[in-house]
Amino acid sequence: MRLFPFIALSLLVFPLVELYLLIEVGMLIGALPTLLLVVGTAALGLWLLRLQGLQNYRRMQQCIARGEVPAQEMVEGVVMMVGAVLLLLPGLITDVLGLLCLTPPVRRVIVAKWLRRTQIRVNTMQQAQGGRVYDAEYRNLPPDKRP
Repeated sequence: MRLFPFIALSLLVFPLVELYLLIEVGMLIGALPTLLLVVGTAALGLWLLRLQGLQNYRRMQQCIARGEVPAQEMVEGVVMMVGAVLLLLPGLITDVLGLLCLTPPVRRVIVAKWLRRTQIRVNTMQQAQGGRVYDAEYRNLPPDKRP
């Protein structure tokens, strides 16, 4: 399936499913509890984002201090931001998806798959380009010592 028709169909169907689910839950538990549920999950998501965002920032700082690239932490930050945006959107499905993005075990699985897929693409691209790696050094010599 091509990407554009899938995205267009999703943009049409997804809000309708969200609205239907909100109406059904509203009829089941009432309008005010449904509204409080949606607002409460948004508040919970923002609190979780703040808490876990600070922890993620500290882990990034530690990686940088050890001289490592904080790739895992950077991708986790992106997933947390996506989760926060999903929690801010009104709807129960987006709230569940947002909370999953902010749940550390689920987020780590998402990030691990993302990094693994990206690594496979990078390796494939390197192989397609001949797989050659060039190593070089650079020294800035004073003008009187240049060859």
